[in-house]
Amino acid sequence: MATAAILTIGNELVSGDVVDTNGAWLATRLERLGVKMNIVASIPDEIEQIARFLRREAADVDFVLVTGGLGGTPDDLTREAVATAFSVGQESVPELADSLRSRFTRDPDYAARWAELPVGARALENPLGGAPGFVIENVYVFPGLPSEMQAMFEKVEDEFRAPVPIASWRRRYRTRESEIVSVLVEAGERFPGVLVGSYPSFEGEAEVEVVAKSHDGDLLEQASSWLQAELDRVTA
Repeated sequence: MATAAILTIGNELVSGDVVDTNGAWLATRLERLGVKMNIVASIPDEIEQIARFLRREAADVDFVLVTGGLGGTPDDLTREAVATAFSVGQESVPELADSLRSRFTRDPDYAARWAELPVGARALENPLGGAPGFVIENVYVFPGLPSEMQAMFEKVEDEFRAPVPIASWRRRYRTRESEIVSVLVEAGERFPGVLVGSYPSFEGEAEVEVVAKSHDGDLLEQASSWLQAELDRVTA
């Protein structure tokens, strides 16, 4: 089973000034492609801290996906941090720099700095913006702006696609976890190849969303049929 780590970069994320939607969006899309998440984390704009995370996680997972820090302001340090993580320098990619200069004629030299990628990196086109993403070994780097990140990811999502996707089943019940916990425990024992989770909410009437996930479609069908029958019985 392919695995991934997601890193979202930005002081604004760690401080809570901006909500991290990129991590959740990427995790959802990757799971649909059959990739299991090992970790989703946010880190401030600090080169050494980013580099340490990348060294550690890139060695343990199949893919690391990074968002943020690709602009041209002083706190946009992701290119430098990734280069540091892989112990390489940075170099301007001439054809990429020329393309950026021609597109951003009001300040061409500012835009051309976005082409200074880690040595050995493969550039990723930014369909909706300026700063390109890039790939180096198993690390994929995307912009932080959600619309640009999503458009860029969709250009390369087949590179993450696993032979067997992760399928899911989910239902909501007007109940409390304490009333269905025995069913959830038994489901885990009966179907060890299925991940079963429960997510309560208390807005008005108490509800629990029950979710089951597995790479094995037949096993998931068996588990979800059993779960639905048992949950309907105990919540009736």
